[in-house]
Amino acid sequence: MSETGLVHIYTGTGKGKTTAAIGLCTRALGHGLKVCYVSFHKQPEKYGYNEMDSLKKLGAKVINHAKGHPHLDKTMDSQKIKEETYYGLNDIKKLIQKEDFDLLILDEILISVRDNFLDEQELIKFVNNKPEKLELVLTGRGATNRIIELADYVSDIQHIKHPYDKGISSRSGIEF
Repeated sequence: MSETGLVHIYTGTGKGKTTAAIGLCTRALGHGLKVCYVSFHKQPEKYGYNEMDSLKKLGAKVINHAKGHPHLDKTMDSQKIKEETYYGLNDIKKLIQKEDFDLLILDEILISVRDNFLDEQELIKFVNNKPEKLELVLTGRGATNRIIELADYVSDIQHIKHPYDKGISSRSGIEF
């Protein structure tokens, strides 16, 4: 592993941001790297997200914070999600100081910034203060220009065509 960990961003309106991050996790684990995958705004208890179980089986540490999003579940309290997001980021700060991870994925953290559950400056500070050798991946729609400037890799995954546009429902193992 290099002594300099780089910053990756997977953003855009298209399908595949989390899939790309999971693929990178799998590659890193296959090379014997220590991986931590953290999701925001997902509810594995409700929707499955079997890829998280697969990552655990391969040896990754898997954590879920700020479970859910008011856009998908109108009964959710936005203030509570905001508190859980800040708690999650602070928890991760402590964890990466304590454990020597090679790769950290913050899946959907860009949604947290886009939807005002996390101040952009807090994420920028996190990126700027990460351990030097830690490879960091940020995913989610709506990456800001300031966050993009910090990245070494930026992939803007765009929606051009999707079966959902023709009324085809999401399929287990493919879209989720």
